[in-house]
Amino acid sequence: MADVRPFRALRPRADLAADVIAPPYDVLTEAEARTLARNPRSFVRITRSEVDLEPGADPHSDRAYTRARANLDAFVAEGILVEDAQPTYSFYGQTMGSHTQVGLLGAASVEEYDRGLIAKHELTRPDKEDDRTHHMDVLDAQVGLVFLAYRPSAALDRITAEVTAARPQWQVTTEDGVVHRLWVAPADSVPHIQQAFAGLRKLYVADGHHRSAAASRIHADRGSETSAHFLAGLYPSDRLLVLSYNRVVVDRRGLSAEGLRDALSETYEVVEEGRDTPRRKSEVAVYVDRKWTTWRVRGSMKSTDPVAGLDVSVLQDRVLRPHLGIDDPRTSRRITFVGGIRGVAALAQAVGDGPGVAFHMFPTSLDELFAVADAGRIMPPKSTWFEPKLREGVAVRRL
Repeated sequence: MADVRPFRALRPRADLAADVIAPPYDVLTEAEARTLARNPRSFVRITRSEVDLEPGADPHSDRAYTRARANLDAFVAEGILVEDAQPTYSFYGQTMGSHTQVGLLGAASVEEYDRGLIAKHELTRPDKEDDRTHHMDVLDAQVGLVFLAYRPSAALDRITAEVTAARPQWQVTTEDGVVHRLWVAPADSVPHIQQAFAGLRKLYVADGHHRSAAASRIHADRGSETSAHFLAGLYPSDRLLVLSYNRVVVDRRGLSAEGLRDALSETYEVVEEGRDTPRRKSEVAVYVDRKWTTWRVRGSMKSTDPVAGLDVSVLQDRVLRPHLGIDDPRTSRRITFVGGIRGVAALAQAVGDGPGVAFHMFPTSLDELFAVADAGRIMPPKSTWFEPKLREGVAVRRL
């Protein structure tokens, strides 16, 4: 079962939601965060509170965490954030172009996370985990959504359709053209929602591994009833959009374009010269010397192992490590990762006229992510890129 509970959320006042909700803290540069903070109601003043300190201030300092707490308290005192009268759920939807996804905001179980019933697929970095733990502890609140996915549920689909048929509490179009909507679940739907989630066998962390790990650490320390759950946005997997997470290597370690082609030919075969986009699993488009070529993994090189069979694993294990010297993509300074939302042009621009090479990947599927997580395995870094991003400030959960 999945223990997903209602909670008393702090939410932006409907007429202020456009001012409040902000991009995730970890996708913003300091300069971008400071630009957003020109709006005094922007939630970046809580998630990136160094914007209220001098330029270059340490975002992980006690001063920054203390300022974040002061800003959160001020948002509540000034009525920018208003607390629900009773525990409830809400539904949070985003529309980007022709794609629409709607998920539920609820409190997921730390115990189920610790037991692996909320499955993860990535390793966490100690420094980032420490940061989110300290931030959560000082604020005495969870301010960022852990993005969870679940296999489709007819019961949850039906409830979602019923609740979202009504007019949303608020609707905001953000600067990137994405439309965000929020519906608060009627009181009589709350027990039905909780029961529907109890019918799910497992949940999966799509994004937010550091936040969920931090919540586990907080509960291990506090052991309270409120710390036993964490703020989450839960979405059915068949409604999510996964884009490619692409690779750019800054140099070819002395390989000529022909030498790189020979290296690729050990594992791949050419599908089409001049094509810049893979169209199916096992294909990758490669940009070198201002030319694109699409390749496909040879049948004899494919693997049924849930990790080794991932396109990003094949590339890493058979090309990047042995031929381009990228032994650890987590730490190497010779490789960068480009989210699929930036498009093919960004890959060509990153290489330019230099000696580098870009790899346009086919998106990793949710089924592949589930298979890795179900096996208790870890995916290579930067395997999935979800769009549209869940905004911060949509809901806050007090501890």
